[in-house]
Amino acid sequence: MTSTPPDSSRDSARVPPPNAPAVLVVDDEPSNLASLEKVLERESLRVHLADSARAALEVLRRHRVEVVLTDLMMPGTTGLELLRAVKELAPETEVVLMTAYATIETAVSAMRDGAYDFVEKPLRRAQIVKTVHKAIERHALLAENRVLRAELRRVERPRIVGQSPALRRVLDTATQAAPSSATVLLLGESGTGKELLARTLHERSTRARGPFIAVNCAALPESILEAELFGHERGSFTGATSRREGRFAKAEGGTLFLDEIGELSPSIQVKLLRVLQEGEYEPVGGDTVRADVRVVAATNRDLPAEIERGRFREDLFYRLNVIAITAPPLRARREDLPLLVDHFLGVYCAKNGRARLSFTPAAMARLFDYPWPGNVRELENVVERAVVLCREDAIGEAMLPEAVVRASQPASESLTFPVGTPLEEVELRMIRETLRHTRGDKTLAAQLLGISARTIYRKLGEQPSDDDERGR
Repeated sequence: MTSTPPDSSRDSARVPPPNAPAVLVVDDEPSNLASLEKVLERESLRVHLADSARAALEVLRRHRVEVVLTDLMMPGTTGLELLRAVKELAPETEVVLMTAYATIETAVSAMRDGAYDFVEKPLRRAQIVKTVHKAIERHALLAENRVLRAELRRVERPRIVGQSPALRRVLDTATQAAPSSATVLLLGESGTGKELLARTLHERSTRARGPFIAVNCAALPESILEAELFGHERGSFTGATSRREGRFAKAEGGTLFLDEIGELSPSIQVKLLRVLQEGEYEPVGGDTVRADVRVVAATNRDLPAEIERGRFREDLFYRLNVIAITAPPLRARREDLPLLVDHFLGVYCAKNGRARLSFTPAAMARLFDYPWPGNVRELENVVERAVVLCREDAIGEAMLPEAVVRASQPASESLTFPVGTPLEEVELRMIRETLRHTRGDKTLAAQLLGISARTIYRKLGEQPSDDDERGR
């Protein structure tokens, strides 16, 4: 027969501050509950009591608890069974078992199921206090680690940064294309973020819960690329000592990203064409396999020119080129440069344990002047280098690579725009170029453009400072 649970009002009597750690004591002996309650309350801990596993789980559903201190041998549900239930209901809660029948086998089983520690009966006050405090410390440490890991994932997670009209047009197209099953061909120079675009397509598609598998076709020798893509059976060639799945099999139900598609050999192009046409492939030495994979390909090559030279199959090109998206080079989206710099500063200051740094106005002017042949990837490397080398509170010109410092493009006396360029983009580029010419002086730029400084701030999506407001 189950004893009556202790009066819940005892939980609130002599309760320490609400932020104090909480301990749930579980024992079928009322005298043990009362004794442990007094011991733990003297340690300024919040104490909850339960005389059965069922009552304990009810407490866990209603309260945040750092540590469960439970008897091992109880009528009905044992301490080990309660341990497993606690880890299902509140995995972050530490569990300490109390028993007069401790054995090595029981201890091993309990530790395997997630118990923090054992204390043997008869209980000693000092031992209980020490064990509970150590369990609380472990709970706090693991909670802090979870927060830090989540923050690091948030900071490090690759994402597309920018608000320029050129980038927005690309993202709009990608968003429209993502839910479809159409093959997408990503074009653009090296370092423009084609893989990030491919991941965006995957994450916004109906296959988002499936795998995203990336293959750099240029990085794998032709002799092994076929087996890497399509897999092989045991004994299909010298060295094939076991069966191996290819990237198509690993991407089943998801997206396969083929980077540097222009580097594929003619024989691999034929096999890829079959996958795109028939939805099937053959592992090396194996039988035909159906492929439930969406293919996204990327290249920095001019594929029509490669077709003219006989290096790329025209029929494969048309299969890949269902939806073509061109990633803009960084020089075509200079207005995104401050956002990219700020993003990379956050990433690499965190990685290197540095306080948040910034670039001096002179150094930022150099970054704006540089043509960025390596695009966003080159900018990322420059920011990482600057963070590592900087020993001041701000990153100056001396921390920039020589190529960036030497590149001094004089401000253009005129700007040209293709017919059909959106007026918003024309205005932004005019403002950015004028600001580059005035080294960031918005008041002077406004005078040159014949507009107010407030208009410049509004167009750039910024807020004027108090000094700017007074000088307006």
